Amino acid sequence: MLNALQVLTTVVVGLMVGVELSVAVVINPILDALPGDAGQLGRAHGGRMLGAAMPVWYIGSLALVTVWAVAGWRHPGNTLVVVSGGLLLLSVVMSVLLLVPINNRGKTWTPDNRPADWKQQMRRWDRLHLVRIAVIIAAFTLLVTALA
Repeated sequence: MLNALQVLTTVVVGLMVGVELSVAVVINPILDALPGDAGQLGRAHGGRMLGAAMPVWYIGSLALVTVWAVAGWRHPGNTLVVVSGGLLLLSVVMSVLLLVPINNRGKTWTPDNRPADWKQQMRRWDRLHLVRIAVIIAAFTLLVTALA
């Protein structure tokens, strides 16, 4: 049973890392290269879509890692799982305090109501997102290492 939990958790966290990395290195650069207002409209739509899905994914990942840490308390490598959980908790806190407020504004913007500094706000979100990606990559790496 613990093995199934370990595999499920690693897959769920790994997929989350992949989605977040693709947003940073593929989707947002594509949107930013679109002409006119298309990029801003695409980011707003992405903010609504992923803004609804990612909280469940982040909290679900943290819950799975917590269950793994408790269930595998006496197993080798469990310290890595606990540290991974701490990093995932940090990513949730970062999201709530830093990224979600920007996303909540950005997902409502249109070319008619966006603020003058909307590009600066998106660049700030992008920078914070890269830091969050580094945190969740570290968490994922620790989970994979704990399996070895």
